[in-house]
Amino acid sequence: MKERIFFEPGTLPPETEQLRSEIREFLASEQVSGGFTPVADSWVSGADPAFSRKLGERGWLGMAVPKEYGGAERTALERFVVIEELLAAGAPVAAHWIADRQIAPGLLQHGTEEQKRRFLPGIASGRTLFAIGLSEPDSGSDLASVRTKATRTEGGWLVEGTKIWTSGAHLAHAVVALVRTGPAGESRHEGLSQMIVTLPDDGVEIRPIRSLDGGHHFNETVFTGAFVPDDMVLGTVGDGWRQVTGELAYERSGPERFLSTALLLRLLAARDDADPRAVGALTARLWTLRQASIAVAVQLSQGAAPDTAAAVVKDLGTRFEREVIDAARATGVRPDLASADPFPGSSPSPSSARPATPCAAAPTRSCAASSREPWE
Repeated sequence: MKERIFFEPGTLPPETEQLRSEIREFLASEQVSGGFTPVADSWVSGADPAFSRKLGERGWLGMAVPKEYGGAERTALERFVVIEELLAAGAPVAAHWIADRQIAPGLLQHGTEEQKRRFLPGIASGRTLFAIGLSEPDSGSDLASVRTKATRTEGGWLVEGTKIWTSGAHLAHAVVALVRTGPAGESRHEGLSQMIVTLPDDGVEIRPIRSLDGGHHFNETVFTGAFVPDDMVLGTVGDGWRQVTGELAYERSGPERFLSTALLLRLLAARDDADPRAVGALTARLWTLRQASIAVAVQLSQGAAPDTAAAVVKDLGTRFEREVIDAARATGVRPDLASADPFPGSSPSPSSARPATPCAAAPTRSCAASSREPWE
C-alpha cells in the first residue's frame, strides 16, 4: 500500500509581517543603490560575500541559532519569511546558503561545544562560509555508494577521494564531507561519517566546474591525504548516514525549491505575448507549493522530521521551475544574458545545466584561497 502524504495546513504568525516589511525595505534600498542586480536561481549562482555580511549584520543569518552562539534566536518561521523575500527578489545569497541552511542546524544537533563556538558565530555573521561534500563522480544521487575514504591515523583521519557539484567550495572556509570510515554492511548505510575539513588545505584541491556561459559556482573537490583531527569529526563516527538524512528536510523543503524562477514568472506575467492560462496555472501552483513548504517549516519548528513531505516539495518544485522556463520559451524569447531586456536576461540560461566534466585548466585552490577571510 502506498504511503499517503498529508500536508497539515500551516500559517505564518502575524508578527512576521513586520519582519517581512523590514526585509522588503532593505532589498528595495539595496537595489536602488546598486547593491545587487536580481538574478534567477540566486541561491546557487548569486554569490556575494559582502552582501551575506550585510544580512549577518541585520541578524538575518543564523536566525534560529541561540544567542550564546552569535545567532538571533528567532523562530524557523521567521527565517522562512526572510529567505522567501530574498529569493523572490533574486538577491545574491549563494555564498552563505549552505552554511545557514544545513551546516548551522547540523552543528546545533550533532556538533561539540567547541565546534559550535568556533563556527556558529561566523555563520551567523556571514563571515564563515561552508560547502557540503556529498555527491561523487559516477554515483548520481546514491549517497550510500560513497567511496571517499577516511583512514585512521595518529590524532585524526586522512581523507582520500573526490566530491563533485560542491557548490561554493571555492569561497568556503570549510567543507563538511560525508566519508567512509568503516565497512558498508548489508544496508550500505553503515560505516559513514561526517567530517569538517577546514580550507585552504594542502590536501584539498578545488577544481571549478564551469557552466556553459562561463559561470562558476559548482566545483570538483579532490582530497589527497587531507588531515582531519579527531575534534573535527561532526557527530559520531559511523553515524553519518543518519545525520545526513536528518538534514535533508532542511535541504529539500525550503522556498528555494520553487522560487528560483519566481523572477522569471513575474516578468512573464507582465508580457503581452504570454499565455494567460499558462501564467494563471503556474501562479496557482506556486501558491500551492508555498503552502506545502510552510507546512513542512511548521513541522520542523515543532521538532518533527517530515522527510517524505520535504522530498515531495523538492520534486514538485523542480518540475514547476522547469515548466516556468518552458512557458517563457513558448513566447519565442531565448536566454540572453547580454540583453538589456530583463526577460531573456533573467531566464535561467545554459548556466543552470551541469556540464559533463570539470574545467581542470581553470584556476584551482591557489586563486580561491585569497578570497577567504580569517575565522575570526
